[in-house]
Amino acid sequence: MDGFDYDVVITNGICVTAADIAAYDIAIKQEKIVLLAPSGSLARVNARQIIDADGGYVTPGGVDCHVHLEEPAMFGRGTSSDTYETGTRSAIAGGCTAIVAFAPQTKQEPSLLKALEATHARARGNSYCDYGFHLLVGNPGEQALSEFAALTEHEGVTSLKIYMTYAALQLRDDQILSVLLEARRNRIFTMVHAENGDVLNWLTDQLEAKKLFSPKYHSHSRPPVLEAEATNRAIALSSLISNTPILLVHVSDPGATLRIREAQSNGQPIFAETCPQYLFLTRDDLDKPGFEGAKCVCSPPPRDKASQEVIWTGVRNGTFAVVSSDHCPFNYDDAERGKKTCIDDEHPVGRFKEIPNGIPGIETRLPLLFSSGKLPLTKFVEVTSTNPAKLYGLYPSKGSMIPGVSDADLVIWYPDSKLPNITLTNSMLHHATDYTPYEGRKIANWPRYTILRGRVVWDRDNGGVLGEKSFGRFLKRGPSSLDRMWETVDEQGEFDVTKL
Repeated sequence: MDGFDYDVVITNGICVTAADIAAYDIAIKQEKIVLLAPSGSLARVNARQIIDADGGYVTPGGVDCHVHLEEPAMFGRGTSSDTYETGTRSAIAGGCTAIVAFAPQTKQEPSLLKALEATHARARGNSYCDYGFHLLVGNPGEQALSEFAALTEHEGVTSLKIYMTYAALQLRDDQILSVLLEARRNRIFTMVHAENGDVLNWLTDQLEAKKLFSPKYHSHSRPPVLEAEATNRAIALSSLISNTPILLVHVSDPGATLRIREAQSNGQPIFAETCPQYLFLTRDDLDKPGFEGAKCVCSPPPRDKASQEVIWTGVRNGTFAVVSSDHCPFNYDDAERGKKTCIDDEHPVGRFKEIPNGIPGIETRLPLLFSSGKLPLTKFVEVTSTNPAKLYGLYPSKGSMIPGVSDADLVIWYPDSKLPNITLTNSMLHHATDYTPYEGRKIANWPRYTILRGRVVWDRDNGGVLGEKSFGRFLKRGPSSLDRMWETVDEQGEFDVTKL
């Protein structure tokens, strides 16, 4: 025995969950929350460490389930600037205590398990926060489909992602149906990148024929109708396989949002995600002088201000269950592996179709949303922590504050009386990327402490990152638990093509 009643006590905090806001002290023992007590009542208990939240909000640790780290080059130019070490270091500095990243299977690789093994090797011993994996399915052949059962039963991987665009990963509709059917049988949650890849390629050729190459034309090659059409098709394919649950990732378009809302209103198990880039950036950010717009090139592209407001409404009204970062970083000033690989003498402002596609955001996701003033704090917790944990099989150990059940993953924010005056700059971030698309924005708050399984891994005022890259633990996940998702599937029974 160590002589202490508790490992850590947090006193004088205002606890915020997805359901409630109340003043409680929190006691932590052996990596778990073990007690919520009246505010101030634990200030003098026998604890190894006592943290005075000083009236600040205390929220569950952020759960970011759309993160790209250290993936092999699959799209031609560009290599991720963040490893598991640097990306997860950035995560804890921004209040994120758990991520789910991607284990990519190429079109040339028949096995999902082999792709998973390779990703484990990159992440093992290199993560500051807890982590899990989605399988990114590029080759849904006979071997891959036969491995779905092993993913859930032995590997703790209960989700996957498929693409309706990009030559390196695009699946045809018949392949998507095969994935959905096997996913349904094995209770695997399917994420869908919904853009019409064939139309995208045709529009790109049209733009290039007119010698329109600069970054701003990235958005012209991906007009909203591409996303709306593919979203509608994904929902239709889901309904064909007896309403198999899917999640539409990084939604940016009002038309796609409306179609998702309609499906949800009709009782279909359709879920959706959006990201900070669709809440804080617009297509004007792609039209900066010279090549600067490349810093905001991601897919789908940011839309206009009116679209941005529709997405905010969707977050507030529940159309979007989660707000993830889609952290997919490339260095800007890098002509060998980063954004500038597409610049040459003939294309001094690059070729938009060859700009490495993605932006950093794992550290800024929570501070941007917390500071926005556009979400109730309970909704903030719901979309950044609780719902991601539920959707991806991590709840209630993650995303909640249930004594005796929840991991002691917590974020302590600054109290109103001591709000830091923050202008966001890349120099203050902890990723390995040489820019942030949110440079110069005013931030009203930032995580003061990040606590992972009872250990302070980020103390903004006293040392910054205190955690170690070996502390992060692989998370074996169960099936999704949001909204009776799989119970609905069970009620409908086995898919039967003769009943169509």
